[in-house]
Amino acid sequence: MKVIVDLCVVPLGVGVSVSKYVAMCQNILEDAGLKIRLHAYGTNIEGEYDQVFAAIRRCHEEIHAAGAPRISTTIKLGSRVDREQTMVDKLKSVEAKLEE
Repeated sequence: MKVIVDLCVVPLGVGVSVSKYVAMCQNILEDAGLKIRLHAYGTNIEGEYDQVFAAIRRCHEEIHAAGAPRISTTIKLGSRVDREQTMVDKLKSVEAKLEE
């Protein structure tokens, strides 16, 4: 099943800046072959359910291994079975309505 996920991973106990850990997670998601789009407070991910969640697990494992004692993660997940829909499709739909 294909899913679109909005992921926000926040390492705790590592100081104020977390960009190093965000970059680590981005690399993991890219290496997993997922379609991703970084935004100011997280990352949108598109892919197969098991592949997406395996990559999220790896993000947690790698961030812990890099010294973060705690991680707080927020996940919003959407799936459709009536038709395929991509992140780009969703954005184009809204953009078209804004042009009307």
